[in-house]
Amino acid sequence: MSIEANGDDESQTHPLLSSEKPSLARSASQVAIVGANLCPIESLDYEISENDFFKQDWRTRGTVQIFQYVLLKWLLCFLIGGIVSLVGFCNNLAVENIAGVKFVVTSNMMLARRFVMAFVVFWASNLMLTLFSVLITASVSPAAAGSGIPEVKAYLNGVDAPGIFSLKTLFVKLFLKSRCLYEPSSNCWNVMIIGSISAVSSSLIVGKAGPMVHTGACVASLLGQGRSKKYGWTWSWLQFLKNDRDRRDLIACGSAAGIAAAFRAPVGGLLFALEEMASWWRSALLWRAFFTTAIVLMILGALIEFCESGKCGPFGKGGLIMYNVTSTDISYHLWDVPPVLLLGVLGGLFGSLYNFLLDKVLRVYNVINRKCSGYKILLACSISIFTSCLLFGLPWLASCLPCPADAEEPCPTIGQSGSYKQFQCPPGHYNDLASLIFNTNDDAIRNLFSKGTNDEFQYSSILIFFGICFFLGIFSYGIVAPTGLFVPVIVTGASYGRFIGMLVGSHSTLNRGLFAVLGAASFLGGTMRTTVSACVILLELTNNLLLLPLMMLVLLVSKTVADAFDSNIYDLIMKAKGFPFLEAHAKPFMRQLTVGDVVKGPLQLFHGIEKVGNVVHVLRTTIHNGFPVIDEPPVSGSPVLYGLILRAHLIELLKKKAFLSSPEPTGIDVSEQFSVVDFAKKGSGNANKIQDIVVTEEEENMFLDLHPFTNASPYTVVETMSLAKALILFRQVGLRHLLVIPKIKRRSPVVGILTRHDFMPEDMISLHPAWTRSRWKRWRLTSPRWLNPF
Repeated sequence: MSIEANGDDESQTHPLLSSEKPSLARSASQVAIVGANLCPIESLDYEISENDFFKQDWRTRGTVQIFQYVLLKWLLCFLIGGIVSLVGFCNNLAVENIAGVKFVVTSNMMLARRFVMAFVVFWASNLMLTLFSVLITASVSPAAAGSGIPEVKAYLNGVDAPGIFSLKTLFVKLFLKSRCLYEPSSNCWNVMIIGSISAVSSSLIVGKAGPMVHTGACVASLLGQGRSKKYGWTWSWLQFLKNDRDRRDLIACGSAAGIAAAFRAPVGGLLFALEEMASWWRSALLWRAFFTTAIVLMILGALIEFCESGKCGPFGKGGLIMYNVTSTDISYHLWDVPPVLLLGVLGGLFGSLYNFLLDKVLRVYNVINRKCSGYKILLACSISIFTSCLLFGLPWLASCLPCPADAEEPCPTIGQSGSYKQFQCPPGHYNDLASLIFNTNDDAIRNLFSKGTNDEFQYSSILIFFGICFFLGIFSYGIVAPTGLFVPVIVTGASYGRFIGMLVGSHSTLNRGLFAVLGAASFLGGTMRTTVSACVILLELTNNLLLLPLMMLVLLVSKTVADAFDSNIYDLIMKAKGFPFLEAHAKPFMRQLTVGDVVKGPLQLFHGIEKVGNVVHVLRTTIHNGFPVIDEPPVSGSPVLYGLILRAHLIELLKKKAFLSSPEPTGIDVSEQFSVVDFAKKGSGNANKIQDIVVTEEEENMFLDLHPFTNASPYTVVETMSLAKALILFRQVGLRHLLVIPKIKRRSPVVGILTRHDFMPEDMISLHPAWTRSRWKRWRLTSPRWLNPF
């Protein structure tokens, strides 16, 4: 039998980050690049297997168990919100204090005119922080590199990598602050938190919002697993959540909590999870995600109030990125719309260029990172040294400006965050470029968003700062460290937004800070292509609801312009990593194909009562995760499709040795032999393997009755259905297997199985190589994004 018939290796043929061109030949082992390692890819079982055993279990559940199931979900949401808020608070506090001490020491040396020593301290501290972040990431868990948002988004779409959110890391993660991600032995939670703190504090143009989303998702997954095979403990009251569907909902809540903790934007975090992350959404999940982000906000508010008393260190009043640009006299007129439209167009153009360059840089970095750990460290250290030289050297090119007489804060600022950095200037003067780049990214955004500072920055300084943020943000993201994109995108957009505001000058009623806010919105729309969530996040950040109409306009324009060129940045990264992500809309060419054009055969089948030796042989020689079960005479009058049985369930039957001595059903109640926990979803790295099953020669001649454990109502489509229609069904229901049945009665009641990879264009080309030689068909497979239906 063909291994490709119903294999569940739902990745694209090769990860696109490879330096080699992807081969059109189908490989039986589908892989994707996670971090810097190659990992096989599978799909998640969001469909409930409605077999006889499942139905009987639900019929026996009483009111108390149902109440426990509902209460458990809300309790876990509360715990997720509480843990993520504490992580976000500690993350922000550590960054503010570490970076604050670094800038204070450097500024004091500058004040003493010890410029060379100041540069050495600044350069060395940044290098040490970067080196520490890279070392723990490269040695403990390379998968923690990057923001983590593409991985979480792919997971919520139904893509799973082995060991993701491993159960065995729960104890280490919560108590020793270590492991979380893709390999069962990886130390990722600590890597994401400590590594993110070190990377952000090292003056790299990176953010911590992306790692916070990943951390929130990891917390949610680990709480939902509630079991550790390694440490031998299990929370029996979590047995109701042992399925992919409930775990998916918890991870969606965790991702919303991550954004809420990073920006103190509860509604923005909720909408980000809805708009960008989740592929499935419903009202019940909306309520629980809203509750989770509300818990995050309340706990953060209490912790910030505690820090106002000065008990969180000398730099503990950062406010968790709250840029207050509230203005009670905001008014705008018709002549303010053209500059706003210009910002939207620039955001779309710059955003698409940013995505294009970042995609190319990541491909180059992957070639370097796959060599050995030494190259990863050398690359990161080179970026850190280059960044430190630019950040320290470029302010010397800017001229010193006299302090304004009506400044609302001390000028010049010495040894603390502020809008007027003295740097090398004499008393009574400040360096406007140093006020932007000789600061944390958060303080730079505050300076750009600030009101009442229309004449603070020079044109040349803003342009230099824009170039630094644009290009260093691209080159810094690809290093092996937990890095985010949100803050670099915001600060880059704010810089050219401020520049446009300076050009417009008195011709607009909007001040420079408001133009910076609109510029940040335009760049978010151009890179991440989020509209509703980006709008609300910025409104919550700036505490300014009066900007809503203009912000909506600039986001719509920037997203429309950027969509004409490429996809959003997270989709590009997922594609580069080889994740078989299913889009919400089918490609136009899919309407010209039927499922019969892409389904493969011959197909591996099981009979309702199957010989144990046959089951063991098939499981050991294939990697399939689902098998059609048919009944033939004399069990039925003609061959009929009974249903679909999962690989995990077959292994469990073999493990419990539920064998029959003859091929005749005994009518024994299966609930007496199995419990619902036996068929619950195993945690990452804990699934039973066929290699661990020992079957004697005598047992191989016995039989298995598969009927009670077979999903008797799987989703099926007729072979003449269009591929586009099948894709919509596959994605919206969250399927792992879609059975294809013949339109005309044949000897076999099933034609094949559609899995995730069957909807990938690369897979279709491998089946029909002639398409690559047809210019028209090749153009239809790779049609521009603006030709796709909205």
